[in-house]
Amino acid sequence: MKLALLSDIHANIQALEACLAHAEDLGAQGYAILGDLVGYGADPVAVVERVQALQAQGALVLKGNHDATAAHPPAVARTVGESTALWTHAQLSPAQRHFLDQLPLTIEQQGLFLVHASADSPQLWRYVYDARAARASLDAAGEAPQVSYVFCGHVHQQALYYGEADSALMKYLPSAGLSIGVGGPQRWLATVGSVGQPRDFNPQAMYALFDSERLQLSFQRVAYDQQAAANAIRRAGLPALFAERLLLGQ
Repeated sequence: MKLALLSDIHANIQALEACLAHAEDLGAQGYAILGDLVGYGADPVAVVERVQALQAQGALVLKGNHDATAAHPPAVARTVGESTALWTHAQLSPAQRHFLDQLPLTIEQQGLFLVHASADSPQLWRYVYDARAARASLDAAGEAPQVSYVFCGHVHQQALYYGEADSALMKYLPSAGLSIGVGGPQRWLATVGSVGQPRDFNPQAMYALFDSERLQLSFQRVAYDQQAAANAIRRAGLPALFAERLLLGQ
């Protein structure tokens, strides 16, 4: 089965639709949405509706920190991010807020552990930026063969960490579209990147594709209409910074 792994959509419907179309062209047979459906972007309603439709067709969907904050925003915004959470909360219907609120923090099945941030206390939203954090996440997810793969988002960048149970993990920075063999005695953790707000100075959307039969993983980059997404942010009256970041990939 080819499973498309998408994370950190951030209310960017243009990027989401482009990634879904790209994954379908590559033969994706299932979808996993690893959290942060909303936040920063101008189309939280459209994104939540699209993800709900995917879930109804069997997609796995997780909660991210921006989803949690949009469902329960602070009474008074102290940061730009919190003010955006208040705006997002107001756009969503009560049913959509409930949908975000009830999403699970983790899903484990068939040797895969899916989480938005780290499997090490997922409710604390820890970032997996390096091999040490990747090891903590892998260890918290469980032992092989029950868990051989951890897939997460949150860091808005793509990376692959691997190693055996008693060894230090190696970090690999992938090239777009290259299939990587992920079998053998190693255990694997991938940060799949961000669909809606890449932060590696490349504005193209990101996702990953896992082939569970061939035991191959590929990291994908997808061109989309960034200008349309940025214009939507400006029209919504959201901070201009959020629009500029889309165009710069930061």
